Amino acid sequence: QVQLVESGGGLVQAGGSLRLSCAASGRNFNWYSMGWFRRGPGKEREFVAGISRSGAATEYADSVKGRFTISRDNAKNTVYLQMTSLKPEDTAVYYCAASSVSYSHSSAPYNYWGQGTQVTVSS
Repeated sequence: QVQLVESGGGLVQAGGSLRLSCAASGRNFNWYSMGWFRRGPGKEREFVAGISRSGAATEYADSVKGRFTISRDNAKNTVYLQMTSLKPEDTAVYYCAASSVSYSHSSAPYNYWGQGTQVTVSS
């Protein structure tokens, strides 16, 4: 069992930056690939970024590539999402998720989800 708690969301102006954190409790955090997803107002939940168990491999949605960076610190049981050059269309609730297999653009492989943190980007 893994519990995930996101933090770091807030209100920021376009062009600004935020860093989201996702703290995991439970056992064997490094057994899990991790993903960040988001759900914007009136939109479906979408994949943002994923990272492998060791952190050696990452993947991004085209919409955030070059602006967002996913990383993890297995010693701290935490995964991060550094967001820069934020745009109003990045406004969403951001969720982290843990997968006992590989990360994926699909939500299906993810076993555990956090409660989400709101990011609002003003124009």
